[in-house]
Amino acid sequence: MTLDFWPACGFGELQRDARGWLVPSDDWLRRLLSRPELAVVEESCRAEKALHRGLQDAPRRQVPERELAAVKDADARDNYRVFLRLRDALLAAGTVEACYVRLFQAGPIDLPPLFIDLLAMAIVRNLLDDCDDAFELRAGEMLFRPQRISTQDGQLLAGDQETLDQLAQTGGYGELGRLLVQAQAGLPTVQMQVLAEDSAASYWQAGDRFMHLLDLRHEVTQDLGHGLQFKLARSRSGLKALSRVLEKWVLHLLGTPVTIRPEAKIDDAQWRWHLGLDAQASALLNDLYEGREVDPERLQRLLSLFRLEFANPAEMRADVAGKPVYLGLAMNEDGLLRIKPQNLLLNLPLAARC
Repeated sequence: MTLDFWPACGFGELQRDARGWLVPSDDWLRRLLSRPELAVVEESCRAEKALHRGLQDAPRRQVPERELAAVKDADARDNYRVFLRLRDALLAAGTVEACYVRLFQAGPIDLPPLFIDLLAMAIVRNLLDDCDDAFELRAGEMLFRPQRISTQDGQLLAGDQETLDQLAQTGGYGELGRLLVQAQAGLPTVQMQVLAEDSAASYWQAGDRFMHLLDLRHEVTQDLGHGLQFKLARSRSGLKALSRVLEKWVLHLLGTPVTIRPEAKIDDAQWRWHLGLDAQASALLNDLYEGREVDPERLQRLLSLFRLEFANPAEMRADVAGKPVYLGLAMNEDGLLRIKPQNLLLNLPLAARC
């Protein structure tokens, strides 16, 4: 790739090890320190400024408790403790990927979702480094950016939640726009564009601004009679692009090749294994599997199903080897979708590895 996408993740400040996983550099740790949650402000006390300056000079240095306790602002103290926990976990694991996997294998997570998403963003940026498909890149955003789901002209659209909320507050014109919106002044709103074949090139101009909507419709099946069906495939389907990204995610982090394809329904008397790609889908699939009645309104929140198959059934648990794994994707009652890609690392029926 000649153009950098998602420059905010600092991919250029990371190096790959022999496995292709990302080794954090001092500059990348400084990037975490420069986030608004840790930035020094006018009200910062002398101890906080000294702590921040010391970590900028030597991001790996040990920070004694007395140095943290000297920071007067309680929120600032807590933010530095979070940063130090993440930094120490990264340095102990050696790579961003190993840190991400260990965090979820260790039990309850003691880091805010923001930092988990930053790790996921770097990982997805790594596994898509050679990708020049704007649809896959846009689908990749869904693994670390919550989405707001809407319908428009028959399309099922996923839009970046933070970007949509900012547009609603500012009209796309920054602080000036915010003031005008608050004053109820007439202001044309910047519109997000649906990613399509003829507009894919605009993704590169958008950079890391997350300004595109992704169509998540299934392919259309027409019944021709006499038991014949004809499928009108959406060659640039957002669901297909998401499937490709999830395949790469599993291969990159687990070393296990799988194929994933969108499904409109589960029609399988031998349904043996499933997992949700988000909390809503996990609960919904569990209820369906157990035969519990599901409210129609809740069922309508299911955006898609997927069928995952292992390239090598021997990599699966013996009791389900050769069987498909069904995945679900669902929004909550407010139309929000938050994918939890770690579910694919924790809940696939993998055979025990020595």
